[in-house]
Amino acid sequence: MKKDLLKLLDVSGEEIKLILDTADELKAEWKAGKKHDFPKDKTLVMIFAKNSTRTRVSFEVGMTHLGGHAIFLSNADSQLGRGEPIADTARVLSRYCDCIMIRTFDQEDVEELAKYSTVPVINGLTDFSHPCQILADIMTIREHKGKLEGLKACWIGDGNNVANSMIVGCLKCGMDVSVACPEGYRPDKQVLDFANSFTGAKFELTDDPKVAAKGADVIFTDVWTSMGQEGETEKRMKAFAGYLIDDSIMALANPGCMVQHCLPAHKGEEITEKVFEEHAQEIFDEAENRLHAQKALMYLLMKQNTGAVAK
Repeated sequence: MKKDLLKLLDVSGEEIKLILDTADELKAEWKAGKKHDFPKDKTLVMIFAKNSTRTRVSFEVGMTHLGGHAIFLSNADSQLGRGEPIADTARVLSRYCDCIMIRTFDQEDVEELAKYSTVPVINGLTDFSHPCQILADIMTIREHKGKLEGLKACWIGDGNNVANSMIVGCLKCGMDVSVACPEGYRPDKQVLDFANSFTGAKFELTDDPKVAAKGADVIFTDVWTSMGQEGETEKRMKAFAGYLIDDSIMALANPGCMVQHCLPAHKGEEITEKVFEEHAQEIFDEAENRLHAQKALMYLLMKQNTGAVAK
C-alpha cells in the first residue's frame, strides 16, 4: 500500500482487493464481537470543509472500534479557516496524530496535505473524487454477487466525484462500465482518458440511460445537485430529465440487478421511491460498509506507518 489514499487512480487493482479482503475480515470480527488486532491509542484527525453524516460517523466509530480516538475539525475549529497554509497544517498535525482524513472541495488541497504530511492522508471526499464511497460500494457488490470480474456496472446521472471514482474502481476490479450522462455533465477528462485507454474491461459513455442500463448487474446513481451546486438546481433538473431510475430502466438490466446510491437520496428525482425501497437492503448495506471499508483503510495505512518520525 502507498502511504496515502488520495484517489483511486493512484491505487492498483491488487491494492483494492487487499483493502476489500481486510474490510471483510474486520467486518466479520466486528459482527462476532471480537477485538481487532491493532495498535491501541492511535489518533485520527478529521478535517471537514464540507458537511457530512456518513463520513464523520463512520470514520469516528471506526477509530473507536480500532481502539483509537478521532478528533473533528471544521474550518472554524482550525487555523485553516484563518488562512494558515495547508503545508503548515500538515506539518503540525503530523507531529500530533497518526492519520489525517480530509473532506473538502479541491483535490489539489488533499494532494498538498499529503505532500507535507508524514502520516497517512485519506481523501474523505473532494469535488474530483470520493474513493472511500466506491470502496464501500465495491465491497457491497462483492458481498451480494460473490464476485466482481465480468459484471457490468452502470452509472446514470451526473458525472460527478462519485462517478469519477466509480469508473476507475470498477474497471480496476475487472467490471465493465457503462455511463449515461447528459452533455455538459460528463465525468472528468482525466478519468475518461483513463477509462478509454484501459484494457481488461470495457468502458462505454452515452447520453442514453437505456443504452447504459442494458444488461447491467448493478446500477449506480446520485443526486443531480450536489453540495455547493444549489444555485444550479433548476438548470440541472431540466438537463437530467429522462435520467430517473424507474421500473423501465430496471427492466433493461439483468435479473437480480443491484442498485447503489451513496445517499442522501432525493426520491422522485434521480430514483423512484419504489425502486429505492425494493433495493433498500443493498443501499443500506452499502452505507454500513463505509464503516468497514474505511476501517480497513485506516488499519492498513496506520499499521504500515507505525514508527514513522515527523520531519
